[in-house]
Amino acid sequence: MKVNEGHVVSNRDIDIDIADYETEFEERHVAHSTALHSVVKRRGAYLVGPLARYALNFDHLPASVQALARETGLGAVCKNPFQSIIVRAIEIVYACEEALRLIAAYEPPVLAAMPDTPRAGTGYGCTEAPRGICWHRYDFETDGTIRTARIVPPTSQNQPSIEGDLAAVATSLLDQSDDVIRGRCEQTIRNYDPCISCSAHFLKLSVHRT
Repeated sequence: MKVNEGHVVSNRDIDIDIADYETEFEERHVAHSTALHSVVKRRGAYLVGPLARYALNFDHLPASVQALARETGLGAVCKNPFQSIIVRAIEIVYACEEALRLIAAYEPPVLAAMPDTPRAGTGYGCTEAPRGICWHRYDFETDGTIRTARIVPPTSQNQPSIEGDLAAVATSLLDQSDDVIRGRCEQTIRNYDPCISCSAHFLKLSVHRT
């Protein structure tokens, strides 16, 4: 698995250089929220994060990590967001093994850092954060000053899917107590984005039963 390298890839025909991200994806304003919603232009909501990484990269995992995943009951693809914590645990095992491999193979470089000369241009980056890809674009002036910057975090990329799942979960629990509904909705949010779990603890729930 590449953390800071490679193409942006999906299981449904997207395989692009990170500089071409905006040709396939866009962030949209929606009337009901102050949060931007990122979508695939051609079809709408999509998912980033551990379940996507796992499904797209299972064949690239070391045999030992694949075996461990199967021992936990995971197949080569996991579509249950409530099992994302298991997938994250598998990722941690892989990360530890990869860190040990990199340490063992490390050789000090000739230079600790490469010299650079500021110039005008545009730079792109895409990093696999724990909750999904974080895409960056920066436009530079000739002196190296950043003229414009754009960051598309995993939260905005998953936002439409989070809201869709929340609607489905809440609808299926209308006969339960408010506390049960609130707790399951908080779990649903954290499955996608543990970074906003504190916010999820303060989820305001209003149920209108007829």
